[in-house]
Amino acid sequence: MATWKGLTGEEAAQLARNGKSNAMPTKSGTSVAAIVASNVFTYFNGIFVLLAVLLVVAGSYKNLTILPVIVANMIIGIVQQLRAKQVLDKLALLDVSSYTAVRDGQDVLVPMPDLVLGDVVVLEAGQQIPADAVVLEGEAGVNESLLTGEQDEVQKSVGSELMSGSFVVAGRIVARLTHVGADSYAARLTAQAKEVKDKKSQMVADIDRIILAAGIIIIPVGGLLYWRAISQGVPFSDAITSMVSAVVGMIPEGLYLLVTIALALSAMRLAKKSVLLHDMRSIETLARVDVLCVDKTGTITSGDMVVEELLDARDGEQVRDDALGLLSSYVATVSDANATINALRSYVGSAHELPDAEVTPFSSKLKYSQVVSGDVVYRLGAPEMVLGPQELETCRPMLDERAEAGMRVITFAQGTEEACHALLHVCLRNEIRPDAAATFAEFARQDVGIKVISGDNPVTVSKVAQQAGIKNASSYVSATELDSPQKMRDAVRTYTVFGRVTPEQKKELVLALKDEGLLVAMTGDGVNDILAMKEADCSIAMGSGSDAARQAAQVVLLDNDFASMNDIVFEGRRDINNITRSATLFLYKNIFSLSMALFAIFGAFTYPLTPNQVALISFFNIGLPAFLLAFEPNDAKQKGRFVAEVLLRSLPAALTSFVAIAFMMVFARLFEISQADVATASTYLLSVVGFLILIRLIQPPNMYRIMVLCICSLGFIGGCGFFWRLFDINNMSMRAWVLCAVFAFAEVGVLQILSILLAYIRGKLQWR
Repeated sequence: MATWKGLTGEEAAQLARNGKSNAMPTKSGTSVAAIVASNVFTYFNGIFVLLAVLLVVAGSYKNLTILPVIVANMIIGIVQQLRAKQVLDKLALLDVSSYTAVRDGQDVLVPMPDLVLGDVVVLEAGQQIPADAVVLEGEAGVNESLLTGEQDEVQKSVGSELMSGSFVVAGRIVARLTHVGADSYAARLTAQAKEVKDKKSQMVADIDRIILAAGIIIIPVGGLLYWRAISQGVPFSDAITSMVSAVVGMIPEGLYLLVTIALALSAMRLAKKSVLLHDMRSIETLARVDVLCVDKTGTITSGDMVVEELLDARDGEQVRDDALGLLSSYVATVSDANATINALRSYVGSAHELPDAEVTPFSSKLKYSQVVSGDVVYRLGAPEMVLGPQELETCRPMLDERAEAGMRVITFAQGTEEACHALLHVCLRNEIRPDAAATFAEFARQDVGIKVISGDNPVTVSKVAQQAGIKNASSYVSATELDSPQKMRDAVRTYTVFGRVTPEQKKELVLALKDEGLLVAMTGDGVNDILAMKEADCSIAMGSGSDAARQAAQVVLLDNDFASMNDIVFEGRRDINNITRSATLFLYKNIFSLSMALFAIFGAFTYPLTPNQVALISFFNIGLPAFLLAFEPNDAKQKGRFVAEVLLRSLPAALTSFVAIAFMMVFARLFEISQADVATASTYLLSVVGFLILIRLIQPPNMYRIMVLCICSLGFIGGCGFFWRLFDINNMSMRAWVLCAVFAFAEVGVLQILSILLAYIRGKLQWR
């Protein structure tokens, strides 16, 4: 280091003031203010705030029960996103290390963000390269897998360029920083994925469309209802209350809250399993995916190597104690910190270092490491590079057999600089995650396809994928052959394993899969993955991966346990299926309210229900059963569109209630039944169909579902019987009771007929 003076303290300070420090852009992609604003200033909230203002103006304070829904939605969303931000910021702090830099000719310890352009730094095995640099002195093996996806070490010597985000795995070098902070390679690549696309889930997107449609419709409908009431001499306060009652009935406010609560509870359950969600909605997206793209290292394997067996070079049998002792001393002597040496140290232990050792670290160029002790040379590396042609040919059958089994063989040899002879062979295997096979088997059961995308050799990746039980893993291709968009499209239809894939090709593979009409999820742990993660419908990062990957991902597996993916899929499918079922209840009320509002306008009738009666039905017919049914286990894969499925289920019931209550209003005029009796009868008629829907939704029945039906039925009866004043339930006349009973019985038959008719039409449309 004496030959390198480095920068002076004043030069470093001036460069920092000029913005030439290694400080990276803000770690967390979203500020607290942005999180709060995104949850507060929504179209959904705006609608209900406007309605609340109108109720306040009209003096109808008791009907402000819509406000808790708004507040609950905002609080749950804000808390969940702030929690995700807090965890990510803590993880980001773990990435900040200090480095030995030369300032004023002295070695000083400098935190990574305080390094500046032109700093001379010392990098040793195990350290991450903090910024782009050029080697001034020494040699080292560098792992660039987080950037390129390639697991092979790259040898760096004087004049070689170093990329930020790489790791020194062997050797020691002195380097000068050439690009720092946002100008570094890793930062530039990260910037391409900084603005992660808004991957709104299908279910939430459909609900937003329903809310938007309702928000547009209620403006003219609400205005006409108010005009009709005023023109009939209805007082201002009553006109406003009636209008708001109809308008609130048209908006599925409880559905939005149910979705928020269900997703939040799923996020909490997953958090206990060390799964972090940037956005609760990603649970649903992952549950719908058709294809999951995974890397070999960090997903199928743990990233570590394990020694499968040691073979004596003479007869392939038990290894001699003297050879084993030499190997133990060898691994204690070399300074390499790669996966192979770490596996050997774990297997054979470390004895005393070899005396008078001259160490040559492993390099990808030589394909071996070397220790010279006295007159003896020891080498550990690829058999092709360590042994002579004749000896290599002798052990060729053993090498081929192990390679076919997916193992990697290295040879420990002893001799001279001119020739070394094998002492033993080390058979290693990528350590398959213990739960990998079960995890991929579960994905196969859930009808989720797997594509393995790696920067490694496709043959090696294929063998590992087969060991993990991935379906069709023997079908592989090298991405070097996919040099056109058409070849890429053909490949995604044909192959399961893709090797030698560049970061740009990972992105192209994801886009090609999406072009096939598939919903794609992508896992990654490095900067090389984030371009593809950005394009995927759902992105998953490992907690031990790069900070850039964690920021780009929607889901972070904090404990790197890939088996947690099954838990996410289960939670998501439970949410999708149960919310789809429960949403039928909400849309039933909304479609009915719109139909009845239009009938009231053009038929010169008063909207029949009061806000409190709507609240009674909303709670016991809709909100409570929907909430209780939303948390049952249900892992069936949802195929159809959310909005189409819900509309087809709810439309027959809504039309049935509309027809029954419309006839009730017409006959009430003929038989001179009071408006109060009409409102109470309408409440009963609307609830009858609501319970008929609930009975259908709980099929096939079980104890829990029957309990839900009983609780809701008793609650509704109790509300009408004990809290009749609160819910505006009137003691009806005999004529009103007779009409109500007739139309209630008619509802059962009409609902059945409409359901059969709509199912027939739906089948015809699907057949075409």
